[in-house]
Amino acid sequence: MRIGLIDYAAGNLRSVSNAFKALGARDLTLVSTPGELAACDKIVLPGVGAFPKAMRHLRESGLAEALDREVRRGKLFLGICLGMQLAMDFSLELGRTEGFGWVRGGVTPFPRDMGLSVPHVGWNDVRRARTSALLADLPESTDFYFVHGFYVSCDDPGDVLLWCNYGMDFAAAIQKDNVMGTQFHPEKSQTHGLKLLENFMNMPC
Repeated sequence: MRIGLIDYAAGNLRSVSNAFKALGARDLTLVSTPGELAACDKIVLPGVGAFPKAMRHLRESGLAEALDREVRRGKLFLGICLGMQLAMDFSLELGRTEGFGWVRGGVTPFPRDMGLSVPHVGWNDVRRARTSALLADLPESTDFYFVHGFYVSCDDPGDVLLWCNYGMDFAAAIQKDNVMGTQFHPEKSQTHGLKLLENFMNMPC
């Protein structure tokens, strides 16, 4: 079972790679060209940075077209932080940029009048919205590590796996069919974050 970790100059690649290797991933492949993606059974899209720049890089490299094709064919996909946001219809970061549209909804900035620091940085509790194999053997109440100034709103609340509250409720994790995502960084979230990545590794293709 080959996991393709997308390398598109969007940060945190090494920490995600190290986390999977610590979990015993035997066939982890760094993917930077479209041709490498077809041989992968599962896809992980990490990311730290701006939505428009990330989507532009994916398109210019040809990875966007290949990603869209493989995910729509049903390959399991996990987006982390910016990687989750890219799965949505659009983002309003630095103007409006279209995303992949695998999950209906958009990405918007946190309100500046919440009385809280933006970006949202640090550990926060999450609460479960529904069950999923991605959350197997995780406690009902736990916390994960977040770093983000924009949040995902799903058109269908049924696509939300975990909620978090930071002045307002927002989607901390989502799933629509084979497309999964976490706004938090599981690779930086210690035991529970590693368990989530292990669950993704163990999900049947």
